[in-house]
Amino acid sequence: MSPVPQKHAATGAPASPTRNGPEAAPANGGAPRRRAGRRLPESRFADWALPISLVVLLVAAWQALVSFGGVEEYVLPAPGDVVAKMFGDFGVFAEQSVPTIIAIFVGFALAVAIALPIAVAMVYSGVVRRAVYPLLIIAQVVPKVAIAPLFIIWFGFGQLPKILMVALICFFPVVIDSLVGFKAARPESLMLVRSMGATRWQAFWKIRWPWALPSIFAGVKVGITLAVVGAVVAEFVGADTGLGVLLITARGDMDSLTVFASIAWLTVIGFVLFVMVEVLERLLVPGRKSGRAFEASGSL
Repeated sequence: MSPVPQKHAATGAPASPTRNGPEAAPANGGAPRRRAGRRLPESRFADWALPISLVVLLVAAWQALVSFGGVEEYVLPAPGDVVAKMFGDFGVFAEQSVPTIIAIFVGFALAVAIALPIAVAMVYSGVVRRAVYPLLIIAQVVPKVAIAPLFIIWFGFGQLPKILMVALICFFPVVIDSLVGFKAARPESLMLVRSMGATRWQAFWKIRWPWALPSIFAGVKVGITLAVVGAVVAEFVGADTGLGVLLITARGDMDSLTVFASIAWLTVIGFVLFVMVEVLERLLVPGRKSGRAFEASGSL
């Protein structure tokens, strides 16, 4: 015999499940829905422990190859020697990092400042989209290394060619992902706010912008990593300062230790910039919600 459900003392209605329970049975008889909660500490620990363990394993294999594989130092220096070089010549690497980082930041900011308005214009104007989109594809498929010498001829040596090269490399992923994000907004949501008297730009800020933020940050994260590549490519072709110049000089001197140390510095810079974008995304996109979650949370 099934148990008789208890009734509310005042109304006589069946008592509802307690809100403090771990699960709540749905009305349609489906599977119980789990309450949303914070991530377990074990999961957060795994997010860091697994990649760190893999890096340690790769470094250990590298060290073993150098120590027991008979590899000469000028071919493949030991990881400990590379780290010692990075901090032993810290002043030199820090000084050469400044112009590279400046070119990365300024060029990347220029790319984002140009890409977002173009993406918005392509969303609201079919003429602009049909006219600009083929040009974006052409600009992307042209090898950037082939364009870098032209920047040197047109703008000379210094920071400007590096900034333009960084902006050119970062521009495409930012504008394409932004365009995808802006176009992904639900048409019924846009019609709803327009029917409530919102202007086109109010609908943009209430619907399209929050919906597109995850896609925009996806392009920004790709762009910030490519920014390091753009700065180094420009320094390879023609520059008087920067980590790329230091790397080229060390390669000419067959100084593989400085080459590896320069690569390690560039890797650290790229990783730090990526983490900065991740932090900014967590601040602007709480929980990395999609546009549908923004609507469900009442941010319309």
